Amino acid sequence: MPRFSIVVPSHGVAGRLSQALDSVLAQSFGDFELIPVCDAPDSPAADVVAGYAERDSRVTPVHSPPSAGLAGARNTGLRSAVGGHVLFLDGDDVLVPGALAALDARLGEVGDVDVLYFEHERTPWWEGEPVNPAAPLLAGTPDGAFSPGRVPRLTGVALPAWSAAYRRAFLTEQGIAFPGDHFTDTGFGGLVTLRAERVATLRAVVVRHLLRRQGNRLNLPGGHHAELLDQTELVLTRAVEQGLPADRLEPLFEQLFAAVLKTAARPRRLPAGRRAFFRRASTLYRRHRPADYQPPGGSLGVQHRLLASGSYAAFRTLRAANRRAVRAAALLPRPTGLRTRLRYAVGLRLPLDENLVVYCAYWGRGYACNPAAIHAKARELAPHLRSVFLVEPGAVDAVPPGVEYAVIGSRKYWQVLARAKYLVNNANFADAVVKRPGSVHLQTQHGTPLKKMGADQATYPVVAAATGSFAKLLARVDRWDYNLTSNRHSTEMWERAFPGAHETLEYGYPRNDVYCTASAEDVARVRKELGIPDGKKALLYAPTHRDYATGFESGLDLAEFCEAIGDDHVVLLRAHYFYDQGASRGGGRIIDVTGHRSSEDVCLAADALITDYSSIMFDYANLDRPIVVYADDWEVYREIRGVYFDLMRFPPGRVARTPEELAAVFRDGTYADESATALRAAFRERFCQFDDGRAAERVVRRVLLGEPPESIPPVIPLAERVPAPAAATLVRS
Repeated sequence: MPRFSIVVPSHGVAGRLSQALDSVLAQSFGDFELIPVCDAPDSPAADVVAGYAERDSRVTPVHSPPSAGLAGARNTGLRSAVGGHVLFLDGDDVLVPGALAALDARLGEVGDVDVLYFEHERTPWWEGEPVNPAAPLLAGTPDGAFSPGRVPRLTGVALPAWSAAYRRAFLTEQGIAFPGDHFTDTGFGGLVTLRAERVATLRAVVVRHLLRRQGNRLNLPGGHHAELLDQTELVLTRAVEQGLPADRLEPLFEQLFAAVLKTAARPRRLPAGRRAFFRRASTLYRRHRPADYQPPGGSLGVQHRLLASGSYAAFRTLRAANRRAVRAAALLPRPTGLRTRLRYAVGLRLPLDENLVVYCAYWGRGYACNPAAIHAKARELAPHLRSVFLVEPGAVDAVPPGVEYAVIGSRKYWQVLARAKYLVNNANFADAVVKRPGSVHLQTQHGTPLKKMGADQATYPVVAAATGSFAKLLARVDRWDYNLTSNRHSTEMWERAFPGAHETLEYGYPRNDVYCTASAEDVARVRKELGIPDGKKALLYAPTHRDYATGFESGLDLAEFCEAIGDDHVVLLRAHYFYDQGASRGGGRIIDVTGHRSSEDVCLAADALITDYSSIMFDYANLDRPIVVYADDWEVYREIRGVYFDLMRFPPGRVARTPEELAAVFRDGTYADESATALRAAFRERFCQFDDGRAAERVVRRVLLGEPPESIPPVIPLAERVPAPAAATLVRS
């Protein structure tokens, strides 16, 4: 039997789950079992956990349905546990180094107590000093084991479940489990302390709890706050049945109703049913108030007396007076120009246009990427919707015929932004754009992240300086309702990079649909448009942007490269979209396709891809054609830009570090040999999970038509997809 069983519910924390698991598996004390609880066998968290289970036999994952909530997940883990003591760790928390050794040593000193309480740090997700709210509660407790009656303030309801280790046999014998769906720590902690006979404390930090940017889910508005009263009633009823003495009942009562009053005083938490919440809380207060109980002083004491008397009108007046002191006026957006500001402000007062969709790609660079693919599918599946694409003045001529557009900054631009029900973007709308109640913002992204993104850029000075205000970035994230992802890696990384309350849609990238739907005729047409000579193999060279460089400077002499690989190849040069205003390099062996509107067309035309660290490799992999990574400055890029994984260990094909190596793999054909093919297959398994040709349909049905998740077409397995044929394949056939 292991010393400890550590239960880790993992729903909604896939991006940080590995940190929690690593913190456990790296402990110097190794006598434990680690029980991650996943909500489904095919969930993002399950993918993360599977790798750990394969590498370490102490990891024994179990599953609990999402409908069971946090309480159900913990109870499932508890039923599976076989250790002497059980710890509960949230999926985005970590054990501090040496934590288990310290717990083991302390248990050795005090014996196998029912509960060992310990301290924890609450760590701000962004900036600020950690706080240790458990320290005052545990200060001055006896050095050895003691009965809960000796420390009445240690009620259990003011400490989260992950701030203690529990003797498993004690929980089993007493039949204690996590009650309810919400506020389950309150009920569990209270029941544990009521039933425990011997407890002890460890006055040292064991857990670091990450405060999520979006805050505690329990603080969100909704009817679930009524369950706080359920937990309060459960604990106080059990206390009365147990005959809890007054010196213990008073702190228990006061701590429980401190939480109740905190909720009652915050109307945002109770958008409806505030009076009913107050009325029921008042009834519970009078029923369970200990004899001779004296309320605290000050404003809190006034709230106690109003709750005891059931004076909701007076309580509401007091609450409103306090709120008035801190309530800020609504922020007026600041478009350029007084008239424009006024027009936008007026537009915001008009009803939403339920049939208006506004699209934008790459800050208005044109009709492109995921927004364009969604737009095209919406015209087919939802023709009743009016769609307007936002473009910069210089991109107007590139808008396809029949596509309605608005020039960024124009009167029409602000009009449609003010009224649109749906807003779709692969980057972000201007900071001045207001997220109206009832509107739906879809963030489609425009690539799979190898390089650090969003909030993860903060520790890389060069990138952080170019990014600007992270506060503004996160304010933009707060407007999102949905965030699109094309693979589980992206799901996990976006969760870290863009923390918010939006829903992740694992639907694939609509722009990549064409890689599964294009025909041989489509490939031939694009090659002709780009000027690729018949019978030539086209190599697409697509390097990424360097944050530490100014302007576009290819790390490869393309003329020399062409000479080195022979006359049967041509190179399609596509620089990063930051440089799409550069001069064309014309025909010959090097064809500049940087200014071509569609990167998807360029990929279809290419027989193989050469890139460094551009996210185009993840998209191109859907075509199952050779990819070569030219990594002449990997170490510099990794250190300055930051990356999420080591591309040199997990490449999509051959890796070349010098121009000579790059030319060699094309001369000798190893760029497409069995070894390169095996690397590409593994890469596709990891990064081409959801791009099956139906991503745009899924997005339109779910976001624009409001169809339920269960009716959305499932993703076609990778093995069953047929990528668009390469031109080289057509020639050979």
